[in-house]
Formats: sequence, C-alpha cells, structure tokens
Amino acid sequence: MMLQKRGAAVLAAVALVVGMGSTASAIESFQERFEWGDMSKPTTLQGRVIVLDPYDEAVWINIAVFGGNAESGLYWQKIHPGKNVKFYADKSAWQELKKMGRTHAGPAAAKEVPPGSTTDLIEFVVTETEQNHRVISSVKKIPEVAGAMGKPLSMSALRLKDCAGKSEIDKACAAGKQDLNTSPVTPDGHNVGMQYDVMLPGGKTLGGLIPWSAQYNRAH
Repeated sequence: MMLQKRGAAVLAAVALVVGMGSTASAIESFQERFEWGDMSKPTTLQGRVIVLDPYDEAVWINIAVFGGNAESGLYWQKIHPGKNVKFYADKSAWQELKKMGRTHAGPAAAKEVPPGSTTDLIEFVVTETEQNHRVISSVKKIPEVAGAMGKPLSMSALRLKDCAGKSEIDKACAAGKQDLNTSPVTPDGHNVGMQYDVMLPGGKTLGGLIPWSAQYNRAH
C-alpha cells in the first residue's frame, strides 16, 4: 500500500511538471504571436543572423529595434537587446543563409572549424505556415548600421539624419544628439522633450545623469 501511494505521488508530480511545461510552452507561443503579430501572409522583417540549425534548415535571427544596437561593432553589442526567434527556410533562402553562419559543429566534432556567425543584417520575407513554424522564402543583406571600434554609433543616433553615415564622435552627429536630448517643450505640446533620464522604483524621476540633459530635467 505504501509503495502504491509513493508511486501515485511520483506520477502526480510527473504530471504536474509535464503540465507546467506544457503551460509554459503555450504561454511562450502566445507571447511570440502577440509580440510579432500575424504572419499568416508574407511579412517582411529585419534582423541579424545569429545561429544556423543545419538539421532543420532553420536559423535563429535576432530581432531588435533598427536591427540591433552596435555602438562599437562588437558581437555582443549587435545581439543585445533583442530577441532570438527561430525561423525555418525554404531551399533558396537556406542557400543564402548558409553563407552567413556556421552550418556544422565546432572544433570538438569537426575536422575543420568553419567561421561563426557574421551577424549579418538582413531583410527577409517570412510566412507562418502553422503555429510558430515560420518559413523564410527570400533573404537579402542590407547596409550595415553598426558602428566600429573607434567609431561608435548608438541606436539613438540612427534616428538622426545628422548621424547618417557618421559616428558618435562626428561633430554634426554629436550636435544632433545634443539637440535631441535638450529639445524644449513647446507650449502647444507638439514637441515633448525627454522629461527625465531615469525612473526610479515608485515612479520618482531623476535627471541630469546623461550628457546634455535638458535643463527642465534638473528640477527632478
């Protein structure tokens, strides 16, 4: 009898874990559909190629604002922030993607070590043929927006025409960022500048922490 009770308890625990895993998976699926929208029809997206999966002919692509922030062109700066989303690919798209990343194992299991991901910035067309099964039908490289060592370029600079093709240390780009950070609030509310630099727990705001913080932030 004692063994039967223990066995039942173990089965109940296993069922609970499986149920929780299924629930977590369902929640993640819902979140992905909520975040990325309806892709039941061909949808054009941009992102960076991170990891290739040769077994599924799939790719993990990092999707972030402006294709990723890369202040100095470093690998980790290109992939954070953002979210890696798995996409499958048809034959023609897969042939293009294979040129952008490692397609088989690393040094522990390979006679040669192919190059890793180049974190190429791409534009691709994808269709969700079934839930969370997104298939890329076409892919093309687009001009790089990342900075480079000694020539940093942040995400905020990508919004400014003064920074197009330039780096943060360029005089015109720096002036443009300064204008962005210190823009006054107009009486009609049409131009609402940055009201604070940081919001602390509890909703309290704090200004004056970044270069060129607007004067109306100082009171905070």
